[in-house]
Amino acid sequence: MSFRSHFRSIARRFAAVLALSVAAASTAFAQQGATALNVDDNGVILKGYDAVAFHTMMKPMKGSMEFTATHAGAIYAFASAANRDMFKADPAKYAPAYGGYCAMGVAVGKKLDGDPAAFTVNNGKLYLNVNKNVSTMWAKDIAGNNKKADMNWSKVAVHRGFDSM
Repeated sequence: MSFRSHFRSIARRFAAVLALSVAAASTAFAQQGATALNVDDNGVILKGYDAVAFHTMMKPMKGSMEFTATHAGAIYAFASAANRDMFKADPAKYAPAYGGYCAMGVAVGKKLDGDPAAFTVNNGKLYLNVNKNVSTMWAKDIAGNNKKADMNWSKVAVHRGFDSM
């Protein structure tokens, strides 16, 4: 094998390894972004409110650190052991959409804090919004807003910090 053909062979292998590395890094970055969660400094999501109560009682209920579960890197607090156990049986059912960030914010391409008092449960999914006025706007076209938010989520999720309204 000549030096030139040997060099080309090495260059092709290097290019293939580089392409695989970039693809793996892109996938890891996308997966990391897709799991972006609105947690406090202790890793608690939903500002400590019980994720199950939004669905079963249709109201925000403060959880207790006595009853917790971890899902996708976030700590969830619950008002009771029964709610914790319901969550553990099907965490994806109770976890908030868009990592607990404002759903309407995501729909317009912004990362805004979610307020547990400004929530909607629709088709079994929990959506938080930045305040009750924005929650009312979200509720006027949940399907359309959800479609926009789904399209924006991968970009919004990886954005660091909160945006301003």
